[in-house]
Amino acid sequence: MNELERWANFYLLMSGSAATLLGLMFVVIAFAVERRSGDAAKIHIYLTPTVIYFASVLCLAALLSFPNHPRLTASLCTCLGGFAGLVYSGSFFRIVRGGKRNYYELQDWIVYAVVPFAAYGVQVFGGVLLFRAPQRGLTLVAAGMLSLLALAVRNSWAIAVDVVSTPRGQQDSK
Repeated sequence: MNELERWANFYLLMSGSAATLLGLMFVVIAFAVERRSGDAAKIHIYLTPTVIYFASVLCLAALLSFPNHPRLTASLCTCLGGFAGLVYSGSFFRIVRGGKRNYYELQDWIVYAVVPFAAYGVQVFGGVLLFRAPQRGLTLVAAGMLSLLALAVRNSWAIAVDVVSTPRGQQDSK
């Protein structure tokens, strides 16, 4: 598919960025565990979605970088990845509606549930559109990927600031 070849540099950049930032997340995880004794549940709640966002961008960029990819398989890869992301991010809506308060502020709920759900929705819509209008579909897929990458960077920054601002062995009051 000639349309994907024009996007090759974009996917290379996205996969490189996501892989590098994903690797740095493991450094943050090591610092977080060292600094926060007894607060592993909160670390898990905030770090896992961020790692998932980086990994989904990395996987989608890798899948769309396959040589000689026909429209059908590119569309299926995009839609399946986006659908998996919709299910994952949609699970946070169920958690909140069920009365479980894993997130501590409304802003957390928005950046860990609402925004990723919308980004994955754009990705699915782009995957569907990719089959009929490839350039428009790929543009939407790129917008979804950039949204997830930006969101993961924002969340990584928030996690890093929280880890650094908490004294060793002390839990914060959230």
